[in-house]
Amino acid sequence: MPDVLEHAERWECVTCGHEWEKEAQPAANRVVKDAFGTVLNEGDSITLIKDLKLKGSSQVIKGGTKAKGIRLVEGDHEISCKIEGSSIGLKACFVKKA
Repeated sequence: MPDVLEHAERWECVTCGHEWEKEAQPAANRVVKDAFGTVLNEGDSITLIKDLKLKGSSQVIKGGTKAKGIRLVEGDHEISCKIEGSSIGLKACFVKKA
């Protein structure tokens, strides 16, 4: 209905007075692409295309390392995955779809 009032924490129907809580807006259908332009989806497997040094550590993850079952998240590190038992956030420009 077009007759809706927006309040700070809720919506209100002008016609009947019904009120309901605002829900989080669904994220826009963001497209995440790997280093070669292939679209990545939730649950895909990826492979690192170069060695990456972990920030705040002396550990290096070697190029060619695979991760299965990725999650796409908001932020500058679009991919959340587990590599060698550790949860890691990666930028899509450093991976390719496996």
